Amino acid sequence: MSKSTKGIWKVITASSMGTLIEWYDFYIFGSLAVVISTKFFPADNPTAAFLSTLATFAAGFVVRPFGALFFGRLGDLIGRKYTFMVTLVLMGGATFLIGCIPSYETIGYLAPFLVLVLRLLQGLALGGEYGGAATYVAEHAPKNEKGYWTSWIQTTATAGLFVSLMVILATRSVLSEEAFDTWGWRVPFWVSILMVYVSYLIRQKMDESPVFAKAKSEGKTSTNPLKESFGNKYNLKFVLLALFGATMGQGVVWYTGQFYAMSFLKTVMNIDSSQVDGLLGIALLLGTPFFVVFGWLSDRVGRKSIMMVGMLLAILLYRPIYEKMYQTTNVAHKTEMAANTASGDKIEKQYTDGTRLTETTFTHEVHGVYKTETKKVLLINAHDKWMLIFLVWIQVIFVTMVYGPIAAFLVEMFPVKIRYTSMSLPYHVGNGIFGGLLPAISTYLVTNAQQSGDAQFYLEGLWYPIIIASVSLVIGMIYLDKKINTLHD
Repeated sequence: MSKSTKGIWKVITASSMGTLIEWYDFYIFGSLAVVISTKFFPADNPTAAFLSTLATFAAGFVVRPFGALFFGRLGDLIGRKYTFMVTLVLMGGATFLIGCIPSYETIGYLAPFLVLVLRLLQGLALGGEYGGAATYVAEHAPKNEKGYWTSWIQTTATAGLFVSLMVILATRSVLSEEAFDTWGWRVPFWVSILMVYVSYLIRQKMDESPVFAKAKSEGKTSTNPLKESFGNKYNLKFVLLALFGATMGQGVVWYTGQFYAMSFLKTVMNIDSSQVDGLLGIALLLGTPFFVVFGWLSDRVGRKSIMMVGMLLAILLYRPIYEKMYQTTNVAHKTEMAANTASGDKIEKQYTDGTRLTETTFTHEVHGVYKTETKKVLLINAHDKWMLIFLVWIQVIFVTMVYGPIAAFLVEMFPVKIRYTSMSLPYHVGNGIFGGLLPAISTYLVTNAQQSGDAQFYLEGLWYPIIIASVSLVIGMIYLDKKINTLHD
C-alpha cells in the first residue's frame, strides 16, 4: 500500500465512521417507527399515530436543507474538519435524548413536541454532515479516482441503516417482547452516545482538507459563501441542475429501495417486524458493495450514464417488483390448514407452506365513536423470505447506481471556496425534501386507496417516486453534460 493510498484510507475511515453513526442515529427513528407511534402519540387511533410518526420522521428531512445552508457556510468559512465534528456531537446528543423522553401516557402532548424538536436537531446536524464528509474525502482523492474513493462514503448511509437494524434485532433477542415494548426500544438510542464518543476521538486527530488549507493560506476562501453560491446566477444554475437533474430522482430511489420497502413489508404486507429487519439486513449487506462498484465505474464511463440508467430501471420495474412482493406472501393464494387455534380476541392460522398468520381484534375510541380493527402479523416461510430478500436486493442495486457516483458528481460541479455550501443544498433538498417525504406520502396514498376499495391499493404509493424520478430523468438526460464535471477538477 502506497503512502498516499494509506493516507486516504485514514481519511475515509475517520469520515465514514462518523457519517455512518450519524445515519445510524437518523434511521433508528425510522426503523422503530411502528413502536414509537405507540409511545409518543395518542393510542386511540393507531393508524393516525403511525402517520404522525412518519410525519415527524419526515420533519427531520425537511430541515436538512437549512442545516446544509448553516453548516455549509461554516464549512466554507472555517474549514471542513471542525464543522462536521460539531454536527456529529449535535446528532449524537439529540438521538440519545429521544431515548430519554417519557411516553405520551406520562407527559401527554409534551412527548411528541419534544420528539419533534430533537428530530429537527437531527435533521439540521445531518444537513451539515454529509457535504462535509463527501467534500473532505474528495479533496484528498486523486483527480481521476474521485468516484471510487467518495463511493466509500456513499456506503455509510446504507451501512448506518444496516447497523440500526442489527442493534434493534440484538436488543430484541436478549429481551422479552414485553420488556422491549416497555423500555428496550430505548436502548438503540442510548447506544449511539458511545459510538459518537469513539468517532469524536478519531475525528479529533484528523487534519484539515489540503485543498481547503491551500485555498485559505492563499486567501482564496469565500467571505460570503451563501451569496456566492446562490446569488451568482452562473453558480445557481448548477445548483438547480444538480437538484432537478440528479439528486431529486436519486433521493426518491434511495428511500423507495430501503425505507419504503421496509415500511411496505411491515405495514402493508403485515410481516413480523423482526423478520423484516432480518431480511432487509441481508439484502442491504449483499447490495452495499455495489456502491463502490458503481463509484469506480463512474470514473471510467462517467457519472451521468450510471445514475440515469439506475433511475430508468427503477421507474420501469418498481410496480412489477412490488406486485411480486405483495403476491409472494398473499395468503389468499395459500392453502390454509384445518387446525387453527383461537384464544379470546386472537386467531392463529397455519398454511401448508409453513406460513403462519395471527389476527388480533381490538376496539378503540376515535372522537367518541368505537371502532373495531384487526391487527395482522404474518410469519413467513424460508422460501418466501429469500424471494423477498432478492426483490429488495434488486431495489438496493438501483440505489447503488444512483447514489454511488453522486458525491463525486456534486463535488466536481462546484469550486473549492463555495463547494461545501453549493453541493450540500441540492443534495439535502433532493434527499431531505423529495426523498424524506416519500414514506409519509406513499403510506398516505396506500391508506387512502385501501379505504376507497382499490384492489391494487398496495401499488398506489409507488406513483410518487415514479413521477419524481421520471421528471429528474428527463431533465438530467437533456441538460446534464459530461463537461460539467470537469469544470472544477
